[in-house]
Amino acid sequence: MLEERESKEPAMNPFQKNESKETLFSPVSTEEVLPRPSSPPKKPPPKIFGSSYPLSIAFIVVNEFCERFSYYGMKAVLTLYFLYFLHWNEDTSTSVYHAYSSLYYFTPILGAAIADSWLGKFKTIIYLSLVYILGHVFKSLGAIPILGGKMLHTILSLVGLSLIALGTGGIKPCVAAFGGDQFEEKHAEARTRYFSVFYLSINAGSLISTFITPMLRGDVKCFGEDCYALAFGVLGLLMVVALVVFAMGSRMYRKPPPEGNIVARVTKCIWFAICNRLRNRSGDVPKRPHWLDWAAEKYPKHLITDVKALTRVLFLYIPLPMFWALLDQQGSRWTLQANKMNGDLGFFVLQPDQMQVLNPFLVLIFIPLFDLVIYRLISKFRINFTSLRKMAVGMILACLAFAVAALVEIKINGMTHPQPASQEIFLQVLNLADGEIKVTVLGSRNNSLLVESISSFQNTTHYSKLHLETKVQDLHFHLKHNNLSVHNKHSVEEKNCYHLVVHEDGESISSVLVKDIEIKPANGMTAIRFINALHKDINISLDADAPLSVGKDYGVSAYRTVLRGEYPAVHGKMEDRDFSLDLGLLNLGSTYLFVITNITSRGLQTWKTEEIPANKLSIAWQLPQYILVTAAEVMFSVTGLEFSYSQAPSSMKSVLQAAWLLTVAVGNIIVLVVAQFSGLVQWAKFILFSCFLLVICLIFSIMGYYYVPLTKGIQEPMDKQVPQTQGNMINLETKNTRL
Repeated sequence: MLEERESKEPAMNPFQKNESKETLFSPVSTEEVLPRPSSPPKKPPPKIFGSSYPLSIAFIVVNEFCERFSYYGMKAVLTLYFLYFLHWNEDTSTSVYHAYSSLYYFTPILGAAIADSWLGKFKTIIYLSLVYILGHVFKSLGAIPILGGKMLHTILSLVGLSLIALGTGGIKPCVAAFGGDQFEEKHAEARTRYFSVFYLSINAGSLISTFITPMLRGDVKCFGEDCYALAFGVLGLLMVVALVVFAMGSRMYRKPPPEGNIVARVTKCIWFAICNRLRNRSGDVPKRPHWLDWAAEKYPKHLITDVKALTRVLFLYIPLPMFWALLDQQGSRWTLQANKMNGDLGFFVLQPDQMQVLNPFLVLIFIPLFDLVIYRLISKFRINFTSLRKMAVGMILACLAFAVAALVEIKINGMTHPQPASQEIFLQVLNLADGEIKVTVLGSRNNSLLVESISSFQNTTHYSKLHLETKVQDLHFHLKHNNLSVHNKHSVEEKNCYHLVVHEDGESISSVLVKDIEIKPANGMTAIRFINALHKDINISLDADAPLSVGKDYGVSAYRTVLRGEYPAVHGKMEDRDFSLDLGLLNLGSTYLFVITNITSRGLQTWKTEEIPANKLSIAWQLPQYILVTAAEVMFSVTGLEFSYSQAPSSMKSVLQAAWLLTVAVGNIIVLVVAQFSGLVQWAKFILFSCFLLVICLIFSIMGYYYVPLTKGIQEPMDKQVPQTQGNMINLETKNTRL
């Protein structure tokens, strides 16, 4: 009914309300009515330092900086939070990460609908920011180790992420469009520059947050482990600051009133046009220039014109999700890739999740570089470098970035410690006896699996691969030492690595089979354990945690992960004395075994062996792919943000901004599907994404070639050709149409 009334009655201008009342009650007279004194002109909003930028923009930009600090800081540590706090595997962590990102980019549709039909942009930002803050509270509580168990942590984390997605996604289309609303039409050029400033504030917040949040997470210890609760709590506090700053500028803002449920009206208009066209397939019914003109019987001309402009842009959005599928993997797959690399830069040790700081840092450099240098240089060569062409070039750069990422992944795989496959184990013999030992490993059928001679305290640099007949199998170990011959039996399980520790046992020799750590230490850590060859128990204090206990007579301790660094004096305690151990340099991603052999005047003497080699490939090798993907983002995302605003009808700014963000949501779903259902190795997935985007870029280029940009002030010819309903008079074409 609302739409029917709008089609019959002209829209009331709220600024004419007083004039209408005056006319309604004025007496009828033939005498000339004296003119009323004109009202004083409205005072223009204050500007920033005499520029054409409204002062209210400062509050919006600061709000966006704090909000993006909060959002990107959380995303920086989210994958590692899933991996090491909730103990999910890499594929599950990647899937949940992109599921959250997808939900975050779906909620702008809801935020746009609330802003345009009910609360307006200002109130929508205020109320959904409160939801945002509540989500951070749940997320911080879910990261406190002593608060419940894993199930409660998971529930609180997922509830918190859902509220954050609703809050940040809901305000996302409103903030950018609300900033654009602060400019008058005569300052359109300044508004275009505002979007670059707006994007700079996003990346400034992201830059600082992505650098600081991993430090809050890793450098500060809570309850003996990484302090995710502190990181999430600080980010929630920044969101409170963002809300307060935005509310402070309330009196300066231009607040356009809500224009009705635009999303519902657009949907109904499109649906009616389709249904009306299908009902009038007869050749007797005259054709219309555009398929949306079939909604003219029910909807006003201005709405149909706006929907035409909207659908033309939405059609261009169809190929865009593939770009976001690549761009958003910086926080998931690229972080996991950095996890397997050496972050020691000499002057600073970079955490894997800190590598993401390169993206906002490079954005802050590239935006002025592209705007002031590259684009101007291109224009001097008289090349028409349109928005759509910039976006197409951005896609090509993203393809190249993922091709480079695939090469880095292949290089990492060549240096990665191998893992045993099904019905396989890896075995390494450690000889702690005095003299050479010959080891023969026999299977269940007395078939020889391994024959090896090991010198005393020999550093072996490789594991031997043994094939099993079943998943769990007993192996027989034949040990020869001098004139001694000993037989031991140990049970092994497939897909595991083991150390066979051979030592003297009085006049004889004996062996202990020890299971090794399954994965390389990540997140800038190293893992160590001890074998105690003494006859007394030992306690070793490595950090603020409880001391590590090592039993006497070749007892083997559990693994303990510590930060990379030099450990010249580690405190230890025996029954009758204290001592210190010199562990030397413990490198990134490595696993060490220390054998405590005897007591000297300087303390305990240890023998050190490296079980898993340290990460060899420097994390700096990720720099080229970050440079390429950031240049792609600047050319694609910044341009697309301004393009979406400029091509949107005035009544549908938030709707088109939400649709732009919706393409990001679909892109994250693509990554989620590939992570869960693709059996490819990671470097092959990178190549697959790169090839897909290259094909999409070709399709987008063809679509952009035929796209005619919306130019203000030019009326489309079809509007002149389609007659409109006026009052109760309907033209001949409409009479022939069956409703």
